[in-house]
Amino acid sequence: MSNKNLILAIDQGTTSSRAIIFNQMQKIVGVGQFEFTQHFPKSGWVEHDANEIWDSVVKSIKVSIKNAKTSANKIAAIGITNQRETVVLWDRKTGEPIHNAIVWQDRRSAQICKELKAKGLEPIFTKKTGLLLDPYFSGTKLTWAFKNIDGLFERAKKGDICFGTIDSWLIYKLTGGKIHATDATNASRTLLYNIRENKWDNELLEILNIPKSILPQVKQCADDFGKTDPIIFGAVIPILGVAGDQHAATIGNACFKKGMMKATYGTGCFALLNTGDEIITSKNRLLTTIAYQLDGVTTYALEGSIFNAGTSVQWLRDGLGIINSASDAGELALKSDSNSKVYLVPAFTGLGAPYWDANARGAIYGITRDSTKNDFARAALEAVGYQTYDLLKAMKKDWSNSSNTVLRVDGGMVASDWTMQFLADILNAPVDRPTILETTALGAAWLAGYKAKIWGNMEEFAKTWELDKRFKTTMTDTIRNEKLNGWQEAISRTLSKN
Repeated sequence: MSNKNLILAIDQGTTSSRAIIFNQMQKIVGVGQFEFTQHFPKSGWVEHDANEIWDSVVKSIKVSIKNAKTSANKIAAIGITNQRETVVLWDRKTGEPIHNAIVWQDRRSAQICKELKAKGLEPIFTKKTGLLLDPYFSGTKLTWAFKNIDGLFERAKKGDICFGTIDSWLIYKLTGGKIHATDATNASRTLLYNIRENKWDNELLEILNIPKSILPQVKQCADDFGKTDPIIFGAVIPILGVAGDQHAATIGNACFKKGMMKATYGTGCFALLNTGDEIITSKNRLLTTIAYQLDGVTTYALEGSIFNAGTSVQWLRDGLGIINSASDAGELALKSDSNSKVYLVPAFTGLGAPYWDANARGAIYGITRDSTKNDFARAALEAVGYQTYDLLKAMKKDWSNSSNTVLRVDGGMVASDWTMQFLADILNAPVDRPTILETTALGAAWLAGYKAKIWGNMEEFAKTWELDKRFKTTMTDTIRNEKLNGWQEAISRTLSKN
């Protein structure tokens, strides 16, 4: 047996980069994590420094290796999972970014989306990509860049510019500039990839005025993405797995069977329902996406995207200063008035599914003279449950087989028993929390471990999924309906008139 039996997962998120090393038994043996700067140059704009992200990834990997008391030459393979839809553009020769990364949360291309919709073009995009015309996705961010960055289009036409989502940027940097590639899940979130034909779509590229020369090669999720430059870590390590964060979490939660569903609660919240080989076109403004692509088979999903979940708690901490850490929010919620009718609609960067209102902005309703920070904390956590309810309600309308689905959850927020209990209460459905909360990283690790033949296949991996706790509803129908009616009133007041 080879002494290379460790798997390194790079989990590059919206606010921090993490590296997690798993052993052959799929147990975590080393972790490294570094936050990086969030840039807000204008209202509704969100940017990252791609070089700072790269530096944070390298530092995280080195710390994880040190904490695992191992060395890079003991790592069999790397799996990458990443924040999706974020746009990085860099010089093909120098490898230097030509602009800050435009983050998935960024709304600067709202007007471009509005103009495309006015031309009646949204149905074309939806049929081919499964997506809606919203600033969330990469395509219109690229259109904005070509309109607003001097000389970019000419350089792109000459073949001097590379575009990638964060996975492509990391692959390029890890391989010393040798590989420009992405996987099918990340490609499926760009507004440029035809999920029915599994290829970049020339018609969509023409509509958005994007040169094809900038695009990465699209591979399967478990595939050969090149090898690391030995200068970086002192060893050559193959990169064998890539998936966008929500797809990796679907894999990490072992949602391999049609009808299984997971929701990840991090910066945002994203629920995916496995629909197998069926491409379900939503009638309720959900997204159709590639869940994963393995061994030549494409599996599809319905997805609901909530832009702000954990950001609500961050806002309580950083914006209002009423908590010191995320765990404080649950403690304050416990002290709040259970009859409080304070609602927080966290539309800090617009509303996602099923509303898709780029111009909506956050609001708080129901404040009275005796409202306290406890009620604000409760409202922030409850908003996560309400938004998830909206997603699942839409999914049930689109796919009736999802009516009795148990929700598997992961992400930082699920550590809060209070939040998970409210989620089960408001959904009137079981919520299953796994023993390993790092399911996004685990999914990326499994892709690499499977390709490297270190770990077993899907069926074997599914058997390793372990339940930590099942949350069951304790709320009466009367109270649930009252709360949901209040939420819908708050939403209706928040939606923009445009």
